[in-house]
Amino acid sequence: ETCFLCAHSRADQYISNSSTNKAAVFSAAITQADRPVQGGNVMNYANIKYCDISNGSGVRTSLFVSGCRRHCENCFNKVAWDFAYGKPFDKTVRNQILASLKPDYIGGLSLLGGEPFEPENQRALVPFLHDVKVLYPHKTIWCYTGNVYETELLQPSPSRCEVTDEMLGYIDILVDGAFVQDLYDISLRFRGSSNQRILDMNATRAAGHAVLWQDDPVFSDHKM
Repeated sequence: ETCFLCAHSRADQYISNSSTNKAAVFSAAITQADRPVQGGNVMNYANIKYCDISNGSGVRTSLFVSGCRRHCENCFNKVAWDFAYGKPFDKTVRNQILASLKPDYIGGLSLLGGEPFEPENQRALVPFLHDVKVLYPHKTIWCYTGNVYETELLQPSPSRCEVTDEMLGYIDILVDGAFVQDLYDISLRFRGSSNQRILDMNATRAAGHAVLWQDDPVFSDHKM
């Protein structure tokens, strides 16, 4: 069984050891040749939405990765089930996303799919998320997954692999759980069905158990 508190210590160590000059890091990220992904994996992406306000708090850049084996009924993005759909997530694309996060009005990066926590996608995303956190430590990373945090990401499952703990360590907000059509609720913010949770991962790591994200109270009764 994996401890909630120590499951992410490896990623925390990576981040703390990367407190080098940010200008140098950004220059390296923009000019370096493509880094080989762990296991030689090449991920495709289905779409990128810049200045997105639908998939997390504030104004964000949202990356929709390709590949998902879950196949939820009435999935909003079925084309992204195919791992080969879309375009390669190469150096040029990574640098475009990194540059898009620079303005002060951008709150951070959101990951959707497809399924970011497919093992192939995790291996491609982890080095990129590391760079995001080094360059923009005060911006948030949101991630949407069909997996349940405690039972499928912390415990042995088809989604858990050698980089899962590190990837979890880079995520600030995790929206977990498969979309369930019978539980669909149009009034929900940032999720599609009522079984899905929005987890505050920083609070979760501190508490040692899952802690729900607290939205702005103005949205609690769906009135503006």
